[in-house]
Amino acid sequence: MVALKPRDIPATLKKLDPSVRAVLVYGRDEGLVRERAHLIAKQVAPDLSDPFQVAKPDMSDIRDTPGILSDEVSAISMMGGRRLVLVQGTTKDATDSSRLAEGFSLTLDNAMGDGLLIVMGGDLKPTSALRKAAEKAKNAVAIPCYEDDEQGLFGLIQEVLGGAGLTPTKDAMSYLVANLGSNRIVSRGELEKLALYKRGSDSQVTVEDAMNCVGDTAALNIGSISEAVTAGRIADLETYYERALTAGESTIAILRIVQNRLLRMHLVHGLVADGVPQDQAIKRSGPMIFFKDMPKFQDDLRRWTPARIDRGLEILLDAELDCKTTGNPDTIICGRALLSLAKAARSSGTRR
Repeated sequence: MVALKPRDIPATLKKLDPSVRAVLVYGRDEGLVRERAHLIAKQVAPDLSDPFQVAKPDMSDIRDTPGILSDEVSAISMMGGRRLVLVQGTTKDATDSSRLAEGFSLTLDNAMGDGLLIVMGGDLKPTSALRKAAEKAKNAVAIPCYEDDEQGLFGLIQEVLGGAGLTPTKDAMSYLVANLGSNRIVSRGELEKLALYKRGSDSQVTVEDAMNCVGDTAALNIGSISEAVTAGRIADLETYYERALTAGESTIAILRIVQNRLLRMHLVHGLVADGVPQDQAIKRSGPMIFFKDMPKFQDDLRRWTPARIDRGLEILLDAELDCKTTGNPDTIICGRALLSLAKAARSSGTRR
């Protein structure tokens, strides 16, 4: 079975196919990995601390005896019910990774018992033996977990605030999407803080409520980098870029979010050229823009002509290719590309 597509993940989180013997949940966002792994795990064992139904072998056990995973999955639960084996498999040690992949494969090959193995992995490359084993097996599922994008944040906001009986206004929703970061744990914590702030009050969350509770996570949101680049704010770019790298953000993700902002502006220019009013073109070009950020985006449209955007996209694509192929430090390659675009924005004659 191949890695699940994003559209198929929610159904699996609600009800896992009973023929599945092992699940690999992996990705850079450790919070989202843990959240999804536990949602699936609780389909088998509602109490993940139950030692009679849940086994949690550590990497030292697996390193010494990879077959322990297969043995645990095949074992009969002392108190009845399906056996669950939960493994925190995030490791940078090559030997541990190899042993874990071996144990995962042995579990898939062993038909004894009806237990379920769930492995929580890190940012696994397509060449990873563990990821290959999960994606190729008919009785396994691989669930990728990437940083929250706008769609993911919309869902999280609705889940947390809706669960608390709260409804955000359009402006509040726009503000939250723009200011929550890409880390699921941090975003959930900020929303829970907002829900606590509104407890005992009315059920509507206004933009003022959101601004009172959520704000600093935007400092680590790589969207702030793209805005600094297209505005030519070099000092802000350097600050946000350093924070993003410290937080473990991927240089490829950073390059692509800047690319997405340029592509959106390119689309708006095209729609306007076809006779669509600019405000309508902006609405049709992508997710709603928070009203306080609209003047910034309109400034960027004046600053970035279609020709300038085309050149910017070339720089970003070249930088991404260099990051993947040259072997040179990707943080330097990415930083130089962003600085080049920011300087181009400053030279356009419109500065903020």
